Amino acid sequence: MTKIRLPAVAGQFYPAEPERLKEQVNAFLQAAPSIKISGKLRALIVPHAGYVFSGPVAAVGYKLLKKARLKKPEILLLGSSHHHSLNQPVGASFTAWQTPLGQVKAKNLTEFDVFDQAHLDEHSLEVQLPFLQQSLEEFRIIPLLLNHFNAQLVDILSNLINQIRFIIVSSDLSHYHNYDQAVAIDSLANQVIPQLDFDRAGKIEACGLGAILTLIKLAQQKGWQAKLLDYKNSGAFGDKTRVVGYGCYGFFE
Repeated sequence: MTKIRLPAVAGQFYPAEPERLKEQVNAFLQAAPSIKISGKLRALIVPHAGYVFSGPVAAVGYKLLKKARLKKPEILLLGSSHHHSLNQPVGASFTAWQTPLGQVKAKNLTEFDVFDQAHLDEHSLEVQLPFLQQSLEEFRIIPLLLNHFNAQLVDILSNLINQIRFIIVSSDLSHYHNYDQAVAIDSLANQVIPQLDFDRAGKIEACGLGAILTLIKLAQQKGWQAKLLDYKNSGAFGDKTRVVGYGCYGFFE
């Protein structure tokens, strides 16, 4: 039986009109610089704010994903819950997620409990879907929300990584400092994430820190490398007194 998760932030974080949304995402992808990496792309960390602010940064990573031309991949989406306090990762029972561009097939990671309510009003995973729809021809998502690092999840992913062929971590960086303060604070993330420095990464200011740490630990186990692909904060597009930081990082083997 089909159980569909309807959009919660269409018309807020991104356009609700299909043609306008497609045009905006494609414009971001076309304008994004082409980054060279030495290896097979396995994961991305991308931001999840309103597209007018974070879209250009996210597009740098999705342009690499589009170039990878993955065939019918299962993609694990890791994001933070902004509305619910979660002690453990939680999945969702929806068989499809609706966006203005159509439906995205979904499945659940059975090792963790289902908590649909946490997913219903959460934007961190939803805003990734239109970018995925414009970057891949066919795919299925495994949505998971977590607010803390989870060693069990690392072990599960280590065993399933050939089945789950790609991972997207959804996270913004520092929140509500002025422009210069944000650049200074986010410089730690831009240094230690590419270094896969798990201990120092614990000091990053990021709403998706649990997911970031999970990916770093997995990358350490698998011998992956990581690279800073782009960084900006919302002050680049407007008010510089109270900004949010956006980083895009690629993980490859």
